[in-house]
Parts: sequence; C-alpha cells; structure tokens
Amino acid sequence: MSESGVATEGDPSPERDRYRVLLEITDLVVRAKSLPDAFKELARPVLALTGGEMLNLSLYDPRRDCMLTHYWKKNEESGEFDAFPVDEVASGWVWKHQELITIPDTEREQRFPGFVPVLLNHGVRSYIALPMSTPSRRFGALGLGKNVPEALNAEDVEFLARVALMGAVVLEKDRAYSAFEEQQSLVAISRELSSILELEKLLPTILSSLRNIARYDRAILCLLDEEGKNVERYGEALEWEPLVNQGGAIPIRQSLCGRAIQTRDTAFLTADDLRDMNDPLAKAMCGAGVRSVCSVPLIAGERVWGALNPSSRIENAFGPPEVEYLQQVATQIAAALQNAHAYREIAQLKERLDQEKRYLEYEIRSAERSDDIVGTSPALKRVLDYAAIVADTDSTVLITGETGTGKERIARLIHGMSRRKDRNFIKVNCAAIPTGLLESELFGHEKGAFTGAVSQKLGRLELADKGTLLLDEIGEIPLEVQPKLLRVLQDHEFERLGGTKTIRVDVRLIAATNRDLVRAVEEKEFRSDLFYRLHVFPLHLPALRDRREDIPMLIRHFVEKCGVRLHKRIEVIPDETVEAMMHWRWPGNIRELENFIERSVILSEGNRLSPPLGELREEISRQPSESDGTLRDKEREHIVEILRQTGGALSGPAGAAARLGLKRTTLQYKMQRLGISRTDYLHYGSPG
Repeated sequence: MSESGVATEGDPSPERDRYRVLLEITDLVVRAKSLPDAFKELARPVLALTGGEMLNLSLYDPRRDCMLTHYWKKNEESGEFDAFPVDEVASGWVWKHQELITIPDTEREQRFPGFVPVLLNHGVRSYIALPMSTPSRRFGALGLGKNVPEALNAEDVEFLARVALMGAVVLEKDRAYSAFEEQQSLVAISRELSSILELEKLLPTILSSLRNIARYDRAILCLLDEEGKNVERYGEALEWEPLVNQGGAIPIRQSLCGRAIQTRDTAFLTADDLRDMNDPLAKAMCGAGVRSVCSVPLIAGERVWGALNPSSRIENAFGPPEVEYLQQVATQIAAALQNAHAYREIAQLKERLDQEKRYLEYEIRSAERSDDIVGTSPALKRVLDYAAIVADTDSTVLITGETGTGKERIARLIHGMSRRKDRNFIKVNCAAIPTGLLESELFGHEKGAFTGAVSQKLGRLELADKGTLLLDEIGEIPLEVQPKLLRVLQDHEFERLGGTKTIRVDVRLIAATNRDLVRAVEEKEFRSDLFYRLHVFPLHLPALRDRREDIPMLIRHFVEKCGVRLHKRIEVIPDETVEAMMHWRWPGNIRELENFIERSVILSEGNRLSPPLGELREEISRQPSESDGTLRDKEREHIVEILRQTGGALSGPAGAAARLGLKRTTLQYKMQRLGISRTDYLHYGSPG
C-alpha cells in the first residue's frame, strides 16, 4: 500500500487490504442511518483502494421508473445526478439486465449519449457498474469511474461486487424492517380504531393515527354523505384548516377525492391538478407548496365511505410501496367507519324500538278498542261506510264532530281496515302538548338542539313511518308549526329540530277536530293552504242527539263494559231510565253518556241499574232556553233541520235551498262556514 492508501503493484498484501476495507465497510453500513450515509464514509477508502476518481450509488425509483444517483469523488466533492430514465443510463441497463457493464473509454462510448457527458464532465474516462441485488430483490447499481481509460482489473471488479452485495443486503434488511414497522403500525391502528364505535369519537382517533405515519406532510379525510353526492372534509390543524373543518359539504366532483371515489381506485394529483381545480382548498394546498396528493378510496363491503388524502411537498412522493401501505391503512379506516355506521344504525333502531315500545304500552293502557263503535242508525252507518271506502287508500282524512263523538275510534277503525294495519298507529293530541314542545314532539330533535335536549329524540312522524298518524285537535296547532306540517303533507320530508339531515317518511295522516276550521281560516287562526291539504276526504261524525236511536244499544254496551270492570252484574235497565236518556241532549255526546253510565253502575245496588236521573233534570233546568242561543247556532240548527227534511237534497223546487229562500251556492257557502255536510243527511228522507 502507498501512503495514500492506494494499492500498488509492489504491495505484497493487496488482498489483505481489500478484506480490511470490506470489514470497515461492514461496520459503516451497520451503524449508518441510511445506505447513502454509509457510502459517504466508505467512498474514501474504496476510491483509495481502487484508485478510482468517482464512486456512485444508483437506486431504482419505481414512482418515476428512473434511476436516482448519488456520487462521491476523490476530492471529497459529492452530490446527485439528475434523474435518468432506466434505458438512458448505464446503471439502468445494469438494474434491468442484472449484468455488469464496462465502459473502457468514455470518449468513444456511444450507448448512453445523455449519461456519458456527465461522466466526462466529472473527469471520468473509464467506468464500471455492477448490480446491487440479492437473490430475492434488485435495488440498483454500484458504479466506479477512473480518470484513465481501461484501468479496471479483475480484483477491483471482484471487490466492488462484494461491496455491491453488502449494500444490497443492507437495503433488504432496511426494507424488511420497514415492512415490519408498517405491519406493527397497521396492527396498532387496527387495534385503536376497532375499539371505538361512536363516529364522533372515531374521527379524531383516525386523524391522530394518521399523524403517526411519517410518509406525508398532511392528510385530509373526506367522508361521503348519506346520499352519496357530497363529501365532508376533516383534517389536522394546518394552515388551511378553516377550509377543511368549517367548509361544510362540497360536491364530489369539486373535491380532492372525486376521481378516487367515482373510480373506486387510487388517484394521484399533481400541483398542476390542484391549481386547476375549482376548490379553494386545492388552491390553498398548491400555494402552501403541496406537489403531490395520493387519494385512496375508503371501501368496505360494497360501499365507498370516502377517501384518505395524504399530501406531500415532494413531487411524485407516493410510489408503489407507499400506495400499498396507504391502501392497507384505508382498509382499516373503512372497516372502522362501517362498524361505526352499523353501531349508529343499531343504536338508532334500538332507540326507535324503545320509544315505540313506550308509546305502544301507553296506547294499550289508555286507548279504547276500535270495535267499541256501537250503533245501527243511518247516520252512523253512513260514517262507517265512508270510513271503509277511504281506508283502502292513503288519502288524508279530516274527521270533524263535536267533542266526545268518537273521532279517535273512527281513526283507529280506518287504520285497522287499511293496508297499514300491521304498522304503527301513532296519536298526537295537539291541544294537550305545550306549544313550545309540539314541534319537537312531531318532528323530533337532535342532541343539543335546545336546553334540555340531552339526547336525540325521534318525532312522532318517524315513529309513524309506513303507518298512520292521528293529529287530534288539529285546530289547536300553532301557526308557526303549520308550514312545517304542510311540507310533510306535500313532500313527505322534514328535518329534526337542530338537524340538517332531510328525513323522508311514508305516513298516512288522519286529522281530527271539534273546531270550525272554515271559521278559523276566515279569522286567520288556521292556514288556508293547510286546511285544503287536510280537507281531502272530510268525514263528519254526527252528534249523539242526531242518532238517538243508538242510545239504547249504547246504554246496554256501557253497562256491560262497566259492570265487568267494576265487578258488578247489572241485568235490568228500567224503561224509564232509557226514556229519560233518550230525551237528554248529551252535549258531551258518547263520552258523556259513558261517564254517566259508569256513575250509574257505581251507584246501583243489586242487578238493577239505578241512574241518578235527577242530575239530568238539574242539568236540563240549567241549560239556556232556545231563545238564549246565538244567531249562529240558530242558523245552523235551522239549516240542519231543513236538510233532514229534504234528505240532504240542495237543488230543485223541493230542495233545501228553495225552502230556505237561498241560492244553492249561497247555501253551500253557509254550510261550509257552519261545518255542515249534506252527506250526513242523505238517508233521512227524500225531498217532497
């Protein structure tokens, strides 16, 4: 060896020097953080031993299908060559064919016109490149150049081959360790994500897990909405955070992940792509120096849930190894999102079932059976016939009638005869719920929608989906709630209080009221458009005084029913009792009759009904005389009486209009204003 460390012909132990250098190299590559760092240290002894001018390390870059080359020179100059396509550089030929290549004289070399001038510029006249590979993988090439032509001997070639093999082994070890770290990180991510089922807690955990992956600068998570038309974006704390976390949903076609979601395949975006997008976020990312984005779709089952969008300030930062790893991460995230979505659906279904159970238990305890409709009068038979006709449709029904006439029972009867009979029958008494709570009761609310909303609540409309909703006392619904109810009738959709998600329902609506809605519309207490939406199939229940022939049957029915409940057996109902009840006006209608019968059964001793008839006589004495009635009541009673006499006929010389001295259209207007339906009197008689 000479003083410079270069082997000479007179050196008696060149082989020993080579082994010594190999041992030094081994120590360097084991301790170094990376192979280029190791070559930075070993270049000097290798060049000294071989008499070389320049040592270079070329690694294949699969992202760009090119060779990336580091070089170190004898004068301690170092740097990187421009990236060369595989077929345009000697190291690329070596990597591709796995054979060494020699260039005896670079001035006469014609094969690599782009690369050879670079060698000449560095003073290289002869050059050799050897494969840097293991039996299982090829990484690149090791090159050595000298400043004289044809100066490489067989010993130098053998020595360089060992150095190249040693470097390849180190690279394989690093790749194996990196793969092990990837698997460990995937296991950690999977463990962390699988332990969380609530979506609200899952998203921060996903973003936290992504921060531990050091393969990109920033990441944005895009999630598809329920309709699959827009994406909502979530990201880490970064300079464009307001555009991510406060930007709301944007259409898929404008988003970073549009192509990946639509094709269900990984997509790549360059700085030019970001600049050309119609999205402030994309332009902000480009302005912040982002040069590449890898958009990986989140697919679980048959559904695309969104996309994972890591970005980097390096061009072409995502090669096959990175993409493969990110796809595995995306699979874990998609599975976690699918589980969270399923958990939310199960929780919502459970909450819905719990609410339905509580509601139905209440209904079972409080509701009367629909077969408690008792009577054979023509007025009642007409109502039941119409109820049977409309039951087979989904048309809205408006049931009118005085209090206590059995409007809810008729509604239940319609539901029981309809195609929806196996689904829910949900009742809302609009007069019994405070004004401020009625909207929440009907449409439901989200958690935190108002003070006291500690959890999500399903509204009665959702509970009645595919079934029937009875809005009792519809005339009492506040004006501010009426437009939202009108929207449900028109479009079958609404939003919960505090929510933004549109909910569609298939509900058959039955409304009931004892108010004169025509008069309420005239007095601006009820919206006319809502009234006409409700007034599709009006059904008027006659007062008990208009079907007196049903009173004896009702008395017997209620006596039997109350007797069973009160553990009394009533077998005798005196005729004078029935007669007295037949002559009472029953302003409370059937409800009043039932309550009176229950009081009578309680007071009765033995098997004979003993009603307190004195109460009826006292009530009669306290009733105002006919002369005390209002002009409106008088007008209504007079028109009703004429309709009874004409059998409901309005036109013709013997019709009600002629008898009243009115035009038919005027009479129809008055009947509508007074809440009178001619169909209630069709079977009372015939005109004449």
